[in-house]
Amino acid sequence: MRPTLHRNVRSLAALMAMSMIVPIAAACSSSDADDPNNRRTLRIGMLYGSKDNESYFRQQYTDMFELAHGNIDIELVNAIDYSDSMYESNEERMQKEQPDPVEKLKEIMTGANPVDVVMLDTGTLGKLVQENLLKPLDPLIKEDKVDLEAYVPSILDTIREKGNGQLYALSPTFSASALFYNKKLFQQAGVGVPTDGMNWDDVFNLAKRLKSGTGKDAVYGLSLNDWGGGLQFYNVQNIVSPLKLRMFDDKGEKMTVDTPQWERAWNEPIQLYKDRVIPHQEDLRPEQPADGNYRYNPYQERPFFTGRVAMTIGGFSLVNDLITFNQNVDKMKGYEKLDWDVVTYPVLPEMPDVGPSVYLSELTGISANAQNPDDAWEFVKFINSKETAKFKARSNYELSTLKEFIKPRDGSAFNIEAFYKLKPALYESSDAEEKLYRERPNLSLVNQLADLSFQKALSGKMTVKEALADWQKKGDELLQKIKANPKGEIDMTPYMDNSGLSPEKEAAMRAAGEIP
Repeated sequence: MRPTLHRNVRSLAALMAMSMIVPIAAACSSSDADDPNNRRTLRIGMLYGSKDNESYFRQQYTDMFELAHGNIDIELVNAIDYSDSMYESNEERMQKEQPDPVEKLKEIMTGANPVDVVMLDTGTLGKLVQENLLKPLDPLIKEDKVDLEAYVPSILDTIREKGNGQLYALSPTFSASALFYNKKLFQQAGVGVPTDGMNWDDVFNLAKRLKSGTGKDAVYGLSLNDWGGGLQFYNVQNIVSPLKLRMFDDKGEKMTVDTPQWERAWNEPIQLYKDRVIPHQEDLRPEQPADGNYRYNPYQERPFFTGRVAMTIGGFSLVNDLITFNQNVDKMKGYEKLDWDVVTYPVLPEMPDVGPSVYLSELTGISANAQNPDDAWEFVKFINSKETAKFKARSNYELSTLKEFIKPRDGSAFNIEAFYKLKPALYESSDAEEKLYRERPNLSLVNQLADLSFQKALSGKMTVKEALADWQKKGDELLQKIKANPKGEIDMTPYMDNSGLSPEKEAAMRAAGEIP
């Protein structure tokens, strides 16, 4: 009986799966989809990948398309194949000349057998448009009456910006961050809740008003990430990244950090940390039970869930975590359901209309040299269609670019527009900067100096101005060593004065091999 039951269950599952796929195939396939005499290949070019790691992309994007178009075969072509360097040592990788990804992509778009479709990021999109290597989509969109009003305007505007006002690609999904807040904590403090469009100064002032209590009863105003406490250089860098503050000049020879702009960027977050408006890691360390009966709790190091932090920055995946938490909170001792909402990511006063960085997933365009442009357009339409969006809308970490499928799930109600209301920020390095990093991979060592100097200011061993001067002076010397030795090993011991580090930070950097 049991084997028969299992076979019946599998058969039923298969029938259900097919019943879902067949309507899509019927809607999207052409009249000659199953004509064996009209078999074609669609070549899709990607920046990075390898033949032994194609399954995820195929499952996500091409399997359904091939099912709906029975006479089209998909061939994936990688501009840079990961397997080429898979068996090299770290030293061999460092010494080898790093290829320019855009130039490699151009090779597979302009060679003897050019690809038809290209998967891009926003930086690459702009460069290919400038060289007329992509086919404009606006005429195809108009001819097939694709309703652009159905898409998130800010996302289309971003893509148009890279195409000098035209669309040269479309993206089915995107991911972004926003500001989450605990309604109950604001109500208890008698403070008005955050609103869309607030700048960082507004949020910092709110955070100060929400700080209350001491010890295990303390409530902190703000955390710049959902896990643990503390403040790191990269947190502050994320805040000011729309300003595109440079660490060093175009030649990689002189630091550019001992400036009023960098000082202003560091001052307020560091002061909030010192005042414990932003919690320290030790402030949130869970107490061990007196009886030694320790039980792991998945939320114990996430202070927003424990009601210890009034506001936090988080991506769309945090929404799913909060919904799951509230659905299961009765199973956890000492926790209560969270009454939360979300508003737009804080903006900089200098750039009030620019929101968080947004990642456009699988931005897809058509090569100007496509051998199979008709099927290429069918593919672009398919992965950006309503039929595909129905499946993509189930994602726990990405949002559909089609407004119809951007909805709160599981009966939840929150300000979901906060994730796409603002103009996305696109942080892209210049061609000269990218070339410099390829030629001198040791430039990444400058970030280690940044973290060390930042921690000195954070601990109070130096003022912010002194810490920036420290970073500038040591960085100038290090840049000269990197220029002379761009890829080989560089002794960082002379720069690793650990006196300003917290014990936790020093231990973490030692474990990561960042300090000796």
